[in-house]
Amino acid sequence: MMKTTALAAALLMGASFAAQAQTVDAKLADYKKVSGVSGSLKSIGSDTLNNLMTLWAEGYNALYPNVKIEIEGKGSSTAPPALVAGTSQFGPMSRPMKAKEIEDFEKKNGYKPSAIRSAVDALAVFVHKDNPIQCLSLQQVDAIFSKTRKGGAAKQAATWGDVGLSGDWANKPISLYGRNSASGTYGYFKEEALFNGDYSDSVKEQPGSSAVVQGIASDKYAIGYSGVGYKTADVRTVPISKKPGEKCYDANAEGAYSGNYPIARFLYVYLNKNPNQAMDPLRGEFVRYVFSKQGQTVVLKDGFFPVTKAIADEDLGKLGLK
Repeated sequence: MMKTTALAAALLMGASFAAQAQTVDAKLADYKKVSGVSGSLKSIGSDTLNNLMTLWAEGYNALYPNVKIEIEGKGSSTAPPALVAGTSQFGPMSRPMKAKEIEDFEKKNGYKPSAIRSAVDALAVFVHKDNPIQCLSLQQVDAIFSKTRKGGAAKQAATWGDVGLSGDWANKPISLYGRNSASGTYGYFKEEALFNGDYSDSVKEQPGSSAVVQGIASDKYAIGYSGVGYKTADVRTVPISKKPGEKCYDANAEGAYSGNYPIARFLYVYLNKNPNQAMDPLRGEFVRYVFSKQGQTVVLKDGFFPVTKAIADEDLGKLGLK
């Protein structure tokens, strides 16, 4: 797993970029249309990336009307099997592939899958907009969502009073919303926020990120998690600290780029690239579009955070697209 500190280090390869929080790196190339691009593309994978893949597809389609693109987003775990079976050309994932998934791909193809780091996401902890909670440590988040409490909390946080709220909120039970196990977000939150512990049996598992947010919006005493890009006016993000007593940071670009926000991650798009062959223009130009100013502006508009030119150049170079 790409830890937060490694993510911050990778982003800071573009030295001044952290200071440009929530702007697109000016050094990224403008996308220029080329001739001879047509055919069909299918993307199967992450729900977190579903909107983003759709927006990229629409932008790409406007440039290349002869390209047919289909997007399916039911969870990151659906991406590797589809790439192995050849039923998709792109496999968006909100987590890196697991060793077994890479092994299955390599067994079929004789080489490992390729990936691009297409965007940055701060995995947000959401509460209802009327909830006054100001800060939670990762250990408190673990005590709320996990039955194993590997973060070290002495007891389960079952009411809002258990995490510091008083008055009318003190004895109100915490209502939990989360993703299902097909989701990369489920796995990432389990690893980073639950210290690899087990989820509480009372988490109401939802099929998609928007369903999590909708659940919280209609349940005053709820808490849940999803990509920050799914935020609506009816919920708010809770600033998180790495340890009790430390400063809390919100799920925003600055916190993600600096490494201060503890549950930030890259969003990946996997693909099948034979290392001995050049990539076909259909897929190659799509990747170039993702890493262009236009493609990363879409990232920003969808509520996620753009990558630097240094990251774009590195990933394009690995695919032979530089």
